[in-house]
Amino acid sequence: MAEVATFAMSDQLLVVIDPVALRTDGESVRIAKDVLSAGAATKVCLPQGPEEFARALARRGSRRPVVVGDDRALMRAVSLLHRQRQLAECVLSVVPVGAALSLAGSLGVPTGAVAAARAVLEGVERRLDLLVDDSDGVVLGALRIPPIRDAEPSAGANGATAVGPGAGRPWLRTCQSLVRTLVPTRGTLPGESGPSRLRVEVDGTTLVDLDQPVEAVSVAPGAAGVAEVEVRPASVGAEASPLRAEGRTVTVSGAHFRYRADAAVSGPVRTRTWEVREGAWGLTVPAVG
Repeated sequence: MAEVATFAMSDQLLVVIDPVALRTDGESVRIAKDVLSAGAATKVCLPQGPEEFARALARRGSRRPVVVGDDRALMRAVSLLHRQRQLAECVLSVVPVGAALSLAGSLGVPTGAVAAARAVLEGVERRLDLLVDDSDGVVLGALRIPPIRDAEPSAGANGATAVGPGAGRPWLRTCQSLVRTLVPTRGTLPGESGPSRLRVEVDGTTLVDLDQPVEAVSVAPGAAGVAEVEVRPASVGAEASPLRAEGRTVTVSGAHFRYRADAAVSGPVRTRTWEVREGAWGLTVPAVG
């Protein structure tokens, strides 16, 4: 995570404003625009959807991209630049605006509009590691494999929770509940929380195998170029000690599982491999001192 020279105040900026940020906190967006425009030549873009967002980044030319938005907007920008194979040569800046800002904060970006905008103008580039999976997805911070405890029932068009065929017929709901109790499940289904049977391999070495149910698996950035992996086995009686390892490649396989990467939930998949790319992307952060 090396820091390099500060940026010139005369840099040309492409300010891409996520529409969600504009709806959520228009005042912070206005403040960020004012601070950035006062310190550099700016071109402001207000994309109305993912395609316009991608097009704006692709056509940035020599301008330094600045994303005004929440963690999802930051993730979208990094993912797009990665898939365009332009991430290594691009220094990305972000002014966090919105409800979900924990990822940006954990990466060293101020979560206040004024401080973040000043960091864009006066900050330094920090090179950060990236987790890239075998479907070309990226993880900026950390990922977690089950349980995902915030799964909610699907909602209908009017926002109401979807109702199954047993609605209004208590006797049918009772029979359905009895059948679910008597028929054994084939493992953890997508969206359920509970122990899963997964094989976790770190640099080709098995950390835990399918014969050991696990409560959770987490992968987070460690020292430069490696990831820290922690597996929490399902405990019976006394709490089981977590298993830990470090490595550049992490493969998880087994029954269908979902995983949370940064702020997004993906899956279900049967297997996924993540590889650490050292110093794969650059982010503007405040200068130290």
